[in-house]
Amino acid sequence: MPERFEVTEPDGVRLEVAMPDGVRLNVGVTGPADAQVTAVLLHGWTLDGRAWHRQVEALGAASLGGAVRVVTYDARGHGRSSCMALPTATLAQLGDDLATVIDTVAPTGPVVLVGHSMGGMTIMEYAHRHPEHFAARTAGLVFVSTTAEGHTHTVYGLSPRIARLIRLAETTGAGVLARCGSWRAPRALLNALRPSIRWMLFGDRCEPSDLRLVTSAVARASLRSIGGFRASIGAQHRLETLAALAPLPAAALVGDRDRLTPPPCAESIAATLPATELTICPGAGHMLMMERPDEVNAALTGVLRRVLAEPPSRSLDATPA
Repeated sequence: MPERFEVTEPDGVRLEVAMPDGVRLNVGVTGPADAQVTAVLLHGWTLDGRAWHRQVEALGAASLGGAVRVVTYDARGHGRSSCMALPTATLAQLGDDLATVIDTVAPTGPVVLVGHSMGGMTIMEYAHRHPEHFAARTAGLVFVSTTAEGHTHTVYGLSPRIARLIRLAETTGAGVLARCGSWRAPRALLNALRPSIRWMLFGDRCEPSDLRLVTSAVARASLRSIGGFRASIGAQHRLETLAALAPLPAAALVGDRDRLTPPPCAESIAATLPATELTICPGAGHMLMMERPDEVNAALTGVLRRVLAEPPSRSLDATPA
């Protein structure tokens, strides 16, 4: 069992969980230890666990009778988690990390996995690399602004020709950033880039506090993680993995102004997982948990209620080998 170091905080418990390669992940846990279900919320590329603060608050206030515990964590190289060796800046490694976090923080009972953007791709990689572990533990899925098809549908809301030029510049820049180690982007530079961040990540409306939180998260991500994960994010294709999953309560949400994972990304996920409830949010961009918290919260609590209402059809209490 990996090492875990626990710190009690006013809003729950913060854990530091050591991965097999020595990377330490910052993990937040709220809710009762004996809850029936654990919801694990995975953030997107360059963000951190704070992106889910409205969902954590909503689940704490929901009338679920203390039946749900909520886990968020910062992916390696992001937030308060430590940096990593460049070869481990891959979605495959993030899938392995998720399996380790589940075994360490929620070793028994069913889990509902909730992923935004890179977090959703991490869930798919976990299912691909650890199919028995996934089948034994996972009882529900929520995909928020994510894709199973890499950058297939990503055109940034622009013409295909311009999109190709942007992707070329992006991938070239990512290769440079990946070699910058644990350095972080200067806050002054990120503040200057706020208009670009707002355009890329948000739709018609953007609360100033949300833009500040996103900018703060990017400032905490190592340049190695910002650049290093780009290649595997663009190349991943996991529709076949999703098609092989047993039917699970699931939801997929996307904004129709999403420039990174537009509606065809969520539509292909929903088509592959027939039990998925698809929600397309008009006017919303990539940051749905912030832009449309009510819709995301409703989808998440809906999946959790379905999981809580169904008697387990397979053993979800034993830790997989």
